[in-house]
Amino acid sequence: MREVIKKLVTFPPAAAFLVATLTGTALLSFFGHSPWQAGSVFLMGAFGDAYAVSETLLKSIPLLFAALAVSIAFRAGIWNIGADGQFIIGAVVATVAGVYAPAGSGIMMVGFIFLVAMSAGAGWAGVSSLLRETRQVSEVITTIMLNVIALQFVGYLVHGPLQESAGTYPQSDPIPQHIQLPVWLPGTRLHIGLFVILLLCILVHGILFYTAFGFRLRAIGKNPEACRYAGISIHRTSAAVFLWSGGIAGLGGAVEVLGVTHRLFESISPGYGFTAIAVAMLGRLHPLGIIPAALLFGALESGTRALSRNLDVSPVLAEIIQATVILSVVVFESNPLRRKSDNN
Repeated sequence: MREVIKKLVTFPPAAAFLVATLTGTALLSFFGHSPWQAGSVFLMGAFGDAYAVSETLLKSIPLLFAALAVSIAFRAGIWNIGADGQFIIGAVVATVAGVYAPAGSGIMMVGFIFLVAMSAGAGWAGVSSLLRETRQVSEVITTIMLNVIALQFVGYLVHGPLQESAGTYPQSDPIPQHIQLPVWLPGTRLHIGLFVILLLCILVHGILFYTAFGFRLRAIGKNPEACRYAGISIHRTSAAVFLWSGGIAGLGGAVEVLGVTHRLFESISPGYGFTAIAVAMLGRLHPLGIIPAALLFGALESGTRALSRNLDVSPVLAEIIQATVILSVVVFESNPLRRKSDNN
């Protein structure tokens, strides 16, 4: 038992999952719900049938895009807290391009929308990068401020220039069906964007661990002073990472519009960029490690919705458990046993 506890302590994702499970069980018991019944409903809601699994995967897709963007930046020592804003800007550009897409356009138009959304996300991140490199302004401050600006910008658009033709709701007109991402599992909403992000995770893994640029990126995050003495351009590499991170988040916004919402509205992102930080941490900032981490958070969302429908459990429980996961990762990452294990 002692060895099991030691392994859990030195492996933060497992420890965080265990603590979150115990916390959720305790909360359910405190509010008079049977943990066994709730656990059964939760698992059925997240993985009970093909539709439940598809919804869990669907909720994981935007988290994967944002978490991948966050992971790349954090690995390079860049605190990009602006994935949410970059995601939103990508969604805005994708909506504009989609609504005004020429009739009959198909796969080429989808590729164009992906490209411009990535460029928009990279440009939004580039503002923070420019201020960081030229004025030494903390990227934490600028990215958070740009998140707010992006959110307000969407509100302005859907209440004004991009509001639907009927003028009834604060949302855009739907994008044409011929440029919507196809559903690959009949009877569900799961679209091919899942394969896009999985391939992207594999590609980023290859770049990070098998290319010179990836080595420089990781080295800067570990020891920028040593990199400076070794002749590595800190500023140029950091700027490239910032743009790369923002581009991936922007692409996530485009995939969400083309694959799920098919239109723009104010809550296009319910905080994906912030939840993605927890996903990235749980996945140890690894392009492949974030996949099961995002799946866990997608399952939390689907499972707690089932609890809310069937047992009248508040959806806030999911947020409490997510917060518990974040705190657990932080605590166990800073544990002396963890550091000793890493050194060995």
